[in-house]
Amino acid sequence: MQGELVSLWRRAGFTALLVTHDIEEALLMATRIVVLSDRPATIKADIPVDKPFPRHRGDPDLVAKRHEILNLLGFEAAW
Repeated sequence: MQGELVSLWRRAGFTALLVTHDIEEALLMATRIVVLSDRPATIKADIPVDKPFPRHRGDPDLVAKRHEILNLLGFEAAW
């Protein structure tokens, strides 16, 4: 489904807003990731993802961004 949505978006050029708790999904599909804080939500980070499509989970740049986002969310101890 993720691949189909990206393919459709690339062909049609529409604007989409995806809300997800899945960091890998965001990294594979988004051109920009906004990380929110706990309630009341504020923007903790606005992270551009400028890798070409299709993207792969093992891409070192995406892995680094995943760690950055996990750190922002307070999960650095898990890594």
